[in-house]
Amino acid sequence: MLRRINMSRNSFAFPAARNLLRRRLFSHFREQSAIIRTAVDWTVLLYILIPGGLLGGRFYYGYWNGNLPAWFSHVPFVVVPSLLAILLATGGIVLLLQEGDLLFLRQRQNWISTILKGGMVYSLAVTALKMAAVYVILLPFLIRGYDLSTASAYGLLALTITCSWAVKLLGHIVKVQRQGFRRRLWLILAVAVPCGIYLRLALFWKDSPALLFLAAAAYAVVTVLAFRARLRLRGTFMNDVREDYKQRMRIAAILLRRVLDKPRPTRYKPWIFRKSQPLLASKLPESRFAAAGMKALLRNPAHLKLYLQFTGVSLVAILIVPVVLKWLLYAILTCLMAYWLTSFWNLFSGDDYIGILPFTKEQKADAGSKAMPILLTPFAVLCSAMLCIPAYGWWGLLIFIPVGAAAGIWIGRIFSVIRFAR
Repeated sequence: MLRRINMSRNSFAFPAARNLLRRRLFSHFREQSAIIRTAVDWTVLLYILIPGGLLGGRFYYGYWNGNLPAWFSHVPFVVVPSLLAILLATGGIVLLLQEGDLLFLRQRQNWISTILKGGMVYSLAVTALKMAAVYVILLPFLIRGYDLSTASAYGLLALTITCSWAVKLLGHIVKVQRQGFRRRLWLILAVAVPCGIYLRLALFWKDSPALLFLAAAAYAVVTVLAFRARLRLRGTFMNDVREDYKQRMRIAAILLRRVLDKPRPTRYKPWIFRKSQPLLASKLPESRFAAAGMKALLRNPAHLKLYLQFTGVSLVAILIVPVVLKWLLYAILTCLMAYWLTSFWNLFSGDDYIGILPFTKEQKADAGSKAMPILLTPFAVLCSAMLCIPAYGWWGLLIFIPVGAAAGIWIGRIFSVIRFAR
């Protein structure tokens, strides 16, 4: 028994934390390459990469030794650091953590620290390589187009890389600690402010390499402090894993953006109607069900976005058509919105979870008849304002609300009778 307890560390699959870190890195590389291979045929890609690389190299050589494009003379210097600042604000940190670490490595804090250090060093190295690659592409324009000295070019490169390190770490710390609206506010301080300072320094000190290197040293100090603060951070393991998974799936998200709908983010509290206050004064079951359907529409980002997008397009369409066609277009667009809202209601009332509730088909139809005019009226009133005010002037200001409300209520009730089964 004692010999079993005192087994050698070599008896384990990973005798040291660095071995596990190496395995995680290799797994990460295989995972990313597998994601790319699922969407890209390497045989076809080679026919694009090889000619594209040769053609791009020829253009790049020409930018160094020939004339720059004519359009470049109209591009101010502020565009280049602005593009770099946008790149600084993108991306994140990969920590190489997994969900099982909470169970198997929780008592080995030094192993977790080793994985965290390795993941952050790897992420910062990848960030530096990406920023350097983009900077090298822009380098002939900086030196030959904006007369930047070699020392200033190196100083701006150092400033760009160190700022990217600081932004990535500060943004990561905020993402694993904050949620909701507070997270966005803190990200302004952690990401937008350093990027804004970088842009100002690049504009004012582009001809002062000593000041650029001094600013880069300041960002390097911020990076070291943020690195150490991240290692001391406790109680964020699940947020670390979630953020890590999000960063590892970035390539897959880009490839599948037009194929699959983006999953809704985890929301701990709804952004509207947080206290579930009643929307309708009546306490009848139909009124409560109608209020639940309206809240479901407003709380769903995809449905609310579609409602607002269609409203915006409709307002522009009514504004630009001649006066003789405004009323006809207004009626058509209001009917289209009513049709979509009734489709949403049929989907909502037919959901499996709603089926658990003891509502009859007639009660669901009555609830939909109450919800439709309320949901349609804001659209109808806004479109009525876009119709009446340009067409009738001051009279339009007086009549657009009654006209829009009447149209919303009337068309909403008509579609409720037609489309809701009783």
